[in-house]
Amino acid sequence: MGICKDILSRSSAKLNKRFQDFLLETLLLYVVIPTKINFLQLGRYSSSSEQRFRQNFSKKFDWASFNSELSKEILTGKRKAVAIDPSFISKSGKKTPHIGRFWSGCHAKAMRGLEILGVALIDADNKDCASLYAVQTPNSKTLEVTNWTLVDWYLFAIEKQKELLLKLTSYVVADSWFAKSTFYQGLNKMGFHLISRFRDDAHLMYITTESRTCRKGRPKKFDGKIDFSDLDLTRFEKLNFSYEGHFFSAIVHSKALNTPVRIVIWFSSKNKTHKLYFSTDVEMSGYDVIEIYRSRFQIEFNFRDAKQHAGLCDSQSRDIDKINFNFNASLTTVNLAKAYAIKSNKPFSMASIKTMMHNAFLLERFIAVSGIKPNRNLNDRLFKELIEFAAIAA
Repeated sequence: MGICKDILSRSSAKLNKRFQDFLLETLLLYVVIPTKINFLQLGRYSSSSEQRFRQNFSKKFDWASFNSELSKEILTGKRKAVAIDPSFISKSGKKTPHIGRFWSGCHAKAMRGLEILGVALIDADNKDCASLYAVQTPNSKTLEVTNWTLVDWYLFAIEKQKELLLKLTSYVVADSWFAKSTFYQGLNKMGFHLISRFRDDAHLMYITTESRTCRKGRPKKFDGKIDFSDLDLTRFEKLNFSYEGHFFSAIVHSKALNTPVRIVIWFSSKNKTHKLYFSTDVEMSGYDVIEIYRSRFQIEFNFRDAKQHAGLCDSQSRDIDKINFNFNASLTTVNLAKAYAIKSNKPFSMASIKTMMHNAFLLERFIAVSGIKPNRNLNDRLFKELIEFAAIAA
């Protein structure tokens, strides 16, 4: 509660006292409730009615501003980037807004349910991540009506918070699906650089090193297509990583994006396979390209913790505002748990923190119901033992 109040006092979001109290109570309950988190459960664990949560979940809140302030408590490194990644949310029923078929990475196929686009800030120095906000993806029928593509929607979701994101970093890191010219051009207009991965057979060309001649005609720009089975090593810098395989970096031209890029080519130890990582900022070092792209996967751990422990998939509402409130409250709960672990000098484990918070919540309820005023000095050791009972080390 202390962490929440401190962040709210620093955040640009302006709240009335009633909604602020509601928000603090809701975030506390998200980390206390051990099972499914829905309106019925929130009412059971709270002194308020279930209807109070149903009504307040439809209200707007600037989650991005709140979490950007909270990220300062979690991420202390210098190399930061905005990570974006869609996540599949299992959902049944017919009346849920934007329910449809979306790609599920776990099942490696399209499945019926919902999808959110998670936007997070990653720290490549400490290999950590803090969620900023999440937006629900419209289904294919809605996109057809508006004549938008998925890329258009993802760009719109970023542009809504463009000013806040640019204050944090000018880099956006995403998986290989986003290595498209339309997505890159949209980001470039906003002032972002893209860090991602090309297809293994991407068309890349050497940039010519020849000086211009006085002959007529267009000057030569490229020295041919890159053959990944026979690299011109005089044009590449070898990078020394502790990871398996060999890394080579250079500035080349991408035909798909129609722009120069900083490319890093990874070859397996036996040179049987390769992967192509890139940044549209040619001034970025090859080491940073690899480290930032590898840190992108931290956003997946946030999704995992939110799904397993913070009720990301538990909302039973059929109102789009209430569903989005649940998505963002769930991901924010994971951020708060990380901030609490850092402040308490404990290893981060979402399961362990939830266990301790649940134990502390029950102890407070027992004491409040019994009407006995405990002797804190006498019982400190016992309280600590009871609160940490069944907690696990990360």
